[in-house]
Amino acid sequence: MAEAVPVRCPTCRRENTYSAPVFPCACGSPVTPPLNLAAPTAPLTRRSWSDSWVAVRCEACGRESEWPRPEVGCAACGTVALIPVHPPGSGDPAPPAPGPVPEARGMWGMRGPRGDIRSEEPGAASGAGWSSFGADSAPGSAVPADPPAAGPPVAEPPAADPPAAEPPAADRAPFRPVTIRTGRDAVVTAALYLRWLGFRDVRRPDGPPTPAAAVDLRAPGVVAQVDPTTAPAGLRAVECVWLNGLTVSAASVYFSLAGYTTEARERADHLGIPLFVMDLTGMPQPVNDPADRLIASGA
Repeated sequence: MAEAVPVRCPTCRRENTYSAPVFPCACGSPVTPPLNLAAPTAPLTRRSWSDSWVAVRCEACGRESEWPRPEVGCAACGTVALIPVHPPGSGDPAPPAPGPVPEARGMWGMRGPRGDIRSEEPGAASGAGWSSFGADSAPGSAVPADPPAAGPPVAEPPAADPPAAEPPAADRAPFRPVTIRTGRDAVVTAALYLRWLGFRDVRRPDGPPTPAAAVDLRAPGVVAQVDPTTAPAGLRAVECVWLNGLTVSAASVYFSLAGYTTEARERADHLGIPLFVMDLTGMPQPVNDPADRLIASGA
């Protein structure tokens, strides 16, 4: 991830921090979308496939590829804000002389010259094996079963002056996002994020799927809903996931691609339901205080 920068919400004018993701170019060099922080952000009112990608030039080889458009969910009002990006060639350094560029094979999330998705890894875009979300079942995921420690062990202080206990979040490795291109990718990302928070054995319930657009995920101690549609989640959806959690005495969590209505946010705050917004880079963002507390404490 790049350095965090302040981004102002176009609706409530609150500043939110955002870190641009780093993508791998076909040549192996890291690529980061060049954010245009001088231009105003725009609210996402309707999500379309063609508007969800932005062209980015690799400074190492000069190759232009399309990656998910940067966006951030406002922690105050829930608005999903689109962050402007400098187009290729607008003040960018001149690319090196043309030369042979290694062909991208298995580069998940890259689009070809005509906008077609390049993916040669079996099951990368289809979400194969997503009924049970272990460390090796999500496409493109490399989440280890036992994440490494966040840093070297700290020497034990004297018994007379014990230090304050570290929060559980300090023992977690950084979450590794998975690019979202389909509804199944959104479900896989939510399942991996729940597992990163500490919930184990995350899976969909047995039985035929319900006709609702949102997907139900279960794990010991949590019930989650994943809404991969392009419409903001409403009041009824938030109340339904709360009732499902109440029935089995579990916490309720909601993931949405398009944000939430004002009524849904107010009810979630009242009921203590963590709300998350997922962008196409696959990084869930908390949009209310219960979500911040869940990240800090974990499962």
